[in-house]
Amino acid sequence: MFEHRRGNNVPRKGNQTGMSKHSTIAVANNVKTALLLGGMTGLFVAVGALWGTQGMIMALVFAGVMNVISWFFSDKIAIAAMRGREVGPEHPAHRIVSDLAARAGLPQPRVYVCPHQAPNAFATGRSPRKAAVAFTEGALELLTEDELRGVAAHELSHVKNRDTLTSCIAATIAGVLAFLAQWGFWMFRGSRRDVNPLVMIAVVIVAAVAAAVIKAMISRSREYVADADGAAMAGSPTGLISALQKLDAYAGRIPLNQPNPAQNNLFIIEPMMNNLGGGKALMNLFASHPPTEKRIAALRSVR
Repeated sequence: MFEHRRGNNVPRKGNQTGMSKHSTIAVANNVKTALLLGGMTGLFVAVGALWGTQGMIMALVFAGVMNVISWFFSDKIAIAAMRGREVGPEHPAHRIVSDLAARAGLPQPRVYVCPHQAPNAFATGRSPRKAAVAFTEGALELLTEDELRGVAAHELSHVKNRDTLTSCIAATIAGVLAFLAQWGFWMFRGSRRDVNPLVMIAVVIVAAVAAAVIKAMISRSREYVADADGAAMAGSPTGLISALQKLDAYAGRIPLNQPNPAQNNLFIIEPMMNNLGGGKALMNLFASHPPTEKRIAALRSVR
């Protein structure tokens, strides 16, 4: 673990232009989050309207509860799903994250290690002060220190740009919508009475929205931005380039055992999932990362 010593490259202090860029990105992500929560509420109310006024009221209450859960607990849900264990300053990953956060002017995030052999990492939290960065055990075993610094800097860039709140909320909502769509489909399929066509249309809409949420609300461009900002934060793109090459190679060989595929957008490399069965084509609809080779080419251009 951590074969290379940390380089002496130190990123320059952010200038006014850099601060303005991050502020613009943060505002845009806040708007996306508001639209996502509002859209979910509108969808639930529209589907509830199929059952009249009482259905609309129940849907509105449910949407309100989901909004609260998504805002305050989506990060905890993500960490719990990955069985993350918080580590302290004595852990090498914590020291790397702490150093990079200080250089970037960010509050100290919590650091977690997840008991998975599939090498990967993600960041979560509704704000920089509530942020957390998590690494799988596989990533800690596979990556050198320089590579881990590149990965940590990428994740901290998501924190600085406030991508994490939007990502977590989108993942939570997509998972709930997918569950509701599946539940509704089997419930009405097993019903002895004739299926209301409007209900089936509503189920299809819910399923379509569940599949489209990640693609529509989580722009792939955010990965390119986080890659570039992470390279600047780490002082060089070399570590991140090498890490992306390794992570991409291993992602196809070691599936990630986690129960919520809707959270795939959180990770630095979109994980291959176990036990997809016939749902593999459906999971492709949730792809939220650009091809790794394109990310690496973009990083090489900033050298």
